[in-house]
Amino acid sequence: MMRTDDATGSQPSLMRRLSVTRLWPLAIMFVIWGFVNTQPIRPHDFWWHLQAGKEIVTAHRIPTVDTFSYTMLGKPYDNYASFWLMELAYYLLYSSGGPALVILFHSLLVTTAYGIITWLCREISGSWRLAAAGTFFAAALGMNDWNVRPQAIAFPLAALELWAIYAYRARPRAWLLMAFPLITMVWANSHGSFMIGLLLLAIWLAAEAWRLLIAKVKRQPGLGLRPLAAPSIALVTSILASLANPRGLRIFAYVGALSGNPVIRSMVPEWAPPRLSTFGGTALLVGLLFSAIVLALSWRRLSAFQVLTFVTFAILASRTSRGIVWFGMVMAPVLADQLAALNAGQKQPQAKVRPQAPNMLLLNCVLIVLMLSGVVLSLPWFKHLLPLPQTKIGLLSAETPVEATRFLLREHPAGRLFHDQAFGSYLIWAAQPPSGYAVFVDTRIELYPPRIWKDYLDISAAWGDWEGKLRQYGVNTLMLSPEGQPALIDAVRRSASWRIVYEDRSAVILVPNTG
Repeated sequence: MMRTDDATGSQPSLMRRLSVTRLWPLAIMFVIWGFVNTQPIRPHDFWWHLQAGKEIVTAHRIPTVDTFSYTMLGKPYDNYASFWLMELAYYLLYSSGGPALVILFHSLLVTTAYGIITWLCREISGSWRLAAAGTFFAAALGMNDWNVRPQAIAFPLAALELWAIYAYRARPRAWLLMAFPLITMVWANSHGSFMIGLLLLAIWLAAEAWRLLIAKVKRQPGLGLRPLAAPSIALVTSILASLANPRGLRIFAYVGALSGNPVIRSMVPEWAPPRLSTFGGTALLVGLLFSAIVLALSWRRLSAFQVLTFVTFAILASRTSRGIVWFGMVMAPVLADQLAALNAGQKQPQAKVRPQAPNMLLLNCVLIVLMLSGVVLSLPWFKHLLPLPQTKIGLLSAETPVEATRFLLREHPAGRLFHDQAFGSYLIWAAQPPSGYAVFVDTRIELYPPRIWKDYLDISAAWGDWEGKLRQYGVNTLMLSPEGQPALIDAVRRSASWRIVYEDRSAVILVPNTG
């Protein structure tokens, strides 16, 4: 049942539309838009996806083997097929407008996702204020995952699927069932997190099955199996739609291999369980406590779908930091619903609300104009006009080894390159053979076996015979990160075998000392 904002129910149309209650969600959208638009591209994942997109365009096929590293050169690697649609989009956008256009596209994806969540929360709670509260909750838990990478497409797709589930449960319409396989088809060709969408549909089906079971136990007049039809159709057609990808059934093996890969879980903080020492871990703890308090205080009984959503995604978020963003998104409408119940329970009968004063309308108009101005100024092309902190200046983050890579390509020191893992993705894009360098490792964690990761970690920590290991790999040039490899930088500075030929804040380049 739709509810209305008490503060705006009796106001004229224009004043209602510009009321302060509607400024809350606008303000949240503005903050999300500005935050994402002013975030530079970080060097971890984006660039190797961009290079894969280039190969898709130039070779007219999706790569199936590794051609970017010298440690795994020629080895089968068909995981590009899990991202090919976003890789293609990235390359076309980058070719047309450079990093600025990519960032704008990314901002549109993220802001659209939380816009859909806002609309869903408003439909459920009947309140723009509570919709803003639900969206703020989701955004606070998700902002750690807003880096530019293929996962961004998953956010609006997940939000759209969540809205479709709630919309169908509120008022069944056949065309809504068609949305689920279409969403899944796009999602499965863009990012491995399409399993989140299937999980939501499975929760919907389980909730309906539980409702029927309870009705049977209580000997209530049943509806047969009819309530199971819609979620079953949605889930089955979505599973079939997920197979419309270059790898077919093997896409499920890829997701399973990633989630169970011990190297990924030990080396990638996003895949490890959240820790309280991190922003994401703290945000999750606060989110769990807040959710528990709201659900405990609300007089409205939770539906089976809400209970299963809370439990399932709370477990997922506690097992892997990558699950925190999904916990925030799926809990936003649940919290909006329960907060609406709390709000209704606390209200007392009151006189008809007076219309907003004209001076307040003027103030709201001024605030809207200021937000719209901020929307324009935060565009990537204008961000240099803003007083941003050092970490947000530029279109590429300061940790991206842009100048160091230019030095490599200009001076071209001989031999293979050993580098910080985080540099690998950018080197794949900017310094590929024959005129550049193949990489030692990069953020395609699952490509490299544990043996190579052990050697990488030992060398980076200057542990044991690190120079002997470099010789085994034929390394003659080092490109090291002061932040990620301080121990190795200290060791090579003390060694008479190496000399520095380039140094800046992001990278140090060393070559053998032949003098």
